[in-house]
Amino acid sequence: MRNDSRKHPPSISSHVLALAACGLAVAICLPLRDVLDLTNIAMLLLLTVVFIAARLGRSEAVVASFVSVALFDFFFVPPHLSFMVSDVQYLVTFAVMLTVSLFISHLTTSLQASAREASDREAHSVALYALARSLAGAISPEQAVQHVATFVREQTDGQPLFFLPDADGQLHRFPPGTSALGLDESLVLDAVFRSQASDPSCSTSGPNGPTLLFPLNGATRRHGVLLVRDCGRDGLDLLRPMLEAVASVTAIALERLHLVDLAQASRMETEAERLRSSILSSISHDIRTPLTVLFGLADTLALADAPLSGEQRDIARAIRDQAGRLHEMVEKLLDMARLQAGQVRLRKEWQAIDEVIGASIQLLGEALREHPVKVSMPPDLPLVAMDAVLMERVFCNLLENAAKYSPAGAPVTIDVATDDAGGLVIEVCDRGEGFPADSLARIFELFERGAPQLPTPGFGLGLAICRAVIDAHGGQVSASNRPGGGACVRIALPCGGEPPDIEPEPADPAGAAS
Repeated sequence: MRNDSRKHPPSISSHVLALAACGLAVAICLPLRDVLDLTNIAMLLLLTVVFIAARLGRSEAVVASFVSVALFDFFFVPPHLSFMVSDVQYLVTFAVMLTVSLFISHLTTSLQASAREASDREAHSVALYALARSLAGAISPEQAVQHVATFVREQTDGQPLFFLPDADGQLHRFPPGTSALGLDESLVLDAVFRSQASDPSCSTSGPNGPTLLFPLNGATRRHGVLLVRDCGRDGLDLLRPMLEAVASVTAIALERLHLVDLAQASRMETEAERLRSSILSSISHDIRTPLTVLFGLADTLALADAPLSGEQRDIARAIRDQAGRLHEMVEKLLDMARLQAGQVRLRKEWQAIDEVIGASIQLLGEALREHPVKVSMPPDLPLVAMDAVLMERVFCNLLENAAKYSPAGAPVTIDVATDDAGGLVIEVCDRGEGFPADSLARIFELFERGAPQLPTPGFGLGLAICRAVIDAHGGQVSASNRPGGGACVRIALPCGGEPPDIEPEPADPAGAAS
């Protein structure tokens, strides 16, 4: 049902019909002039005014009211065929008759208008319910937009345009079309979308006629703007409540589709992560034993006293070294699988960070032979509750990466300090090429290498393990590039709880006496 469902005849024709109805009523009453009292004839003429008001409208009823009084005076009040009256009291009759006819015509047309508005509201409610039901079954934004566009065209004769944001928050026509917006419409469109007001809907006028704009406000974000143009200016106020309801149900539908997409993506990511962890764990356990045997046999062959040529001995050492690298990768895969599965329980104890860092440097040994490590820390660092074994693995991975991607002789620095909350901040930095700028956001993901184009051996697991261990300790880890060149990894460890009091060691009496 459209907004202009009730069609009136042309103004001149309707007024002619009203005059014709008054003439017909007079023609019917003239033969009864000598039979009926003037009061009854006046009632018949009033009935004619009511009929005209009900069928034609307010202005026609007003004209019929004045014409009926004039005809009543001319044809029925003595002297007949004259506007003169024989009794002045007839003037009161004329005034009352005119007042009653005008009041009845007003009540009749008002009642009809109220009934028509109620009927229109009911029709709009039914249509909105049907639209909401169709949107509930929409499975894509394109389908939802198509349903709403069809509804708006049928109900308002307007042209609906939808503008939805992309991943960068920029509005685009959806679906793409050739209909261009004027400059004023573009500015208002962007203002409506960016506005922080709860109801920034507005109307504007442009070369294409009056335009209504409604934001599509969802529960989590603003999903776009609905623009309706080519609506008649006289109908803007009448159409606004209905179009606001349309914008609301459209936003709800787009919000539902958005949440469904997020849930589907999250479920697929969870399933992929679970499958990857299962595969890694299964493969790692299955190849660990034969790999250990292969490494042992290759090491035995390389160290054996059997008469081997120089080339054969080099081949045996190469097999041993490659088996060792493969064994290291399997160990990292196992660690990552355990961490992701939540099977590793932290054995936290109060530790001094300098001892953990020193143990890590000693474990690497030969790997740091060409890279001096400079450790800088204040003397009064607090103890931190941590799993020393896992934290040694973290520092070993960071120092090993720093040595791999730094030129020979370049130092590796470890700076330790405290933050405002009393926790520790550790930075491990080198003087290598640094991380590629486009990979900083994902450098701690599985199998992500900082510099994949370099021939340096690596599997992209070390930093992922570091992040998993730091997260398990409730800390944070981040990567950055140094202004003068080189990579830097920053670790923030919380210092929760009360560390135990460390009593000073008693002095040695024998040493004091000597």
